[in-house]
Amino acid sequence: MFKRILIPTDGSKVADKAVKAGIRFAREVGAKVVGYCAMIDGRLSAELDSQAKAAGEKTLAAMARLARAGRVRFDSLCDKPATAYDGIIAAARRKKCDAIFMASHGRSGLVKLVMGSVTQKVLAQSKIPVVVYR
Repeated sequence: MFKRILIPTDGSKVADKAVKAGIRFAREVGAKVVGYCAMIDGRLSAELDSQAKAAGEKTLAAMARLARAGRVRFDSLCDKPATAYDGIIAAARRKKCDAIFMASHGRSGLVKLVMGSVTQKVLAQSKIPVVVYR
């Protein structure tokens, strides 16, 4: 079915649940997991940029431990795209993923209108299947 599944994370509790579910799903279908973390806003100071990179790498290391415990092959990518959804789609393409497994924060109303939905944008623009975990 799927051979390589991208699982993006922002380190939130909602994303952590999706990471665990995505790793279980990958194990069941025999797929490799590619963990992805985007560092947004290129205008950060060097110190904040370094902290963001360290936080992303820490999040991906935790994901790697979960994958290893579940006996799922794992690779990762942490970069600085213009937007999170562009980064997710580009990472899936770059790592040759055939599916994206991601969380939906379930925002609604004014918050969704102002902040937008990364998941909605990935769903609208992805050329590969997207599994949304809620």
